[in-house]
Amino acid sequence: MAIEENGNGSGSGLPAGIAAAWGLRERRTKGPKPGLTLNRIVDAAVNLAASDGLGAVSMSRVAADLGVSTMSLYRYVSAKDELLLLMEDAAFGTPPPGPAPDEDWRTGLTTWAWSLRAAFHRNPWVLRIPTSAPPSTPNSVAWMERALACLRDTRLSEGAKISVLLLVNGFVRNEARLSADLAAAAERTGDDTEQSMASWARLLGKVTDAERFPAVTAALAVGELETPGGPDDEFVFGLARTLDGIEALVNA
Repeated sequence: MAIEENGNGSGSGLPAGIAAAWGLRERRTKGPKPGLTLNRIVDAAVNLAASDGLGAVSMSRVAADLGVSTMSLYRYVSAKDELLLLMEDAAFGTPPPGPAPDEDWRTGLTTWAWSLRAAFHRNPWVLRIPTSAPPSTPNSVAWMERALACLRDTRLSEGAKISVLLLVNGFVRNEARLSADLAAAAERTGDDTEQSMASWARLLGKVTDAERFPAVTAALAVGELETPGGPDDEFVFGLARTLDGIEALVNA
């Protein structure tokens, strides 16, 4: 399936970058090897996001880092949104192998969720990319396949499996983003998590009272809001409760 240089597929309807990521773009067999490639563009953009944040990524900045003209990038990537999809795909890489033939669905989804969380922690800038489309790049579809495969032996409908995937993915993404935001705040202020929680508890103690906020006051009274748990405690708790709900659905 040939994909023309300007990004318009010959009847394929695929953007240039997506087609190239799937190995569907026509490769030249004659002439000198081009110095610019899709992989170089994506790698440069990923490095830029990792060092300066996602806000620093633009077609012109990536082109400048590569020492090429901005217009030359459009031969490989049709728009910045497409570049962001490819950056996310590169950052996540391939999912963990499996599931094993005898692995139950809960163990499989637990492994998947922890692996996804680790990918977010390695690349927190990915959390700033707006979700604008369903999975369409090779690695993102592979992650989708891996999660759905965990549910293969359940009696859930295919639609319910997709819903389970969205639920677990949403939990992991939300927890990872919250962790990233708190880590960034701590870096700005110089306070560790324990100091931040203690400051927050003191603030609440000054502005709340038992009559208007009895539940908050009760939590403050036993010190629950000023002593942080381990870095993984909330993820462990939240994932377990999410899977408990899915288990009720599977058993039903």
